[in-house]
Amino acid sequence: MSTEAQSLTAKDIEFLGRPLYGFLSVAGGPTPPQPRPVWFEVTAEGTIQLFTAPDSVKVSRLRSDPRASLVVSAPVGERERWVSVAGHTTISPDGAHDLLSRLAARYWDLDDERRADDLTEMRAADWLRITIEPEAVSRYTMM
Repeated sequence: MSTEAQSLTAKDIEFLGRPLYGFLSVAGGPTPPQPRPVWFEVTAEGTIQLFTAPDSVKVSRLRSDPRASLVVSAPVGERERWVSVAGHTTISPDGAHDLLSRLAARYWDLDDERRADDLTEMRAADWLRITIEPEAVSRYTMM
């Protein structure tokens, strides 16, 4: 079953709360778009947040055209399911390091000394927070 809406449902938010990779596509890039895997989180307001380096290609493309989409899929071995969120983005340095720390704890085992060191090294760098405001949400869940 595939449905479309302008906002995330409670079931979407539950699914997106799992440590799954999202595949981000931005407008203004090559045709066809070149999605990249990213860590992400859903906010209490129903927006999607991720972080990136200030000099990344996605930042320069989003500055010229702020549209982006994120597709998240269930892993192999689970029943087929995906959620796609498309909308305009905002870019800000505010909250980027806090987001990085939350996502590292979500995606990595920070009791692993190598991962903890990776996080320390990453926190020393500059990051930007990208927020996607959902304008179109599509989903598929195999019944």
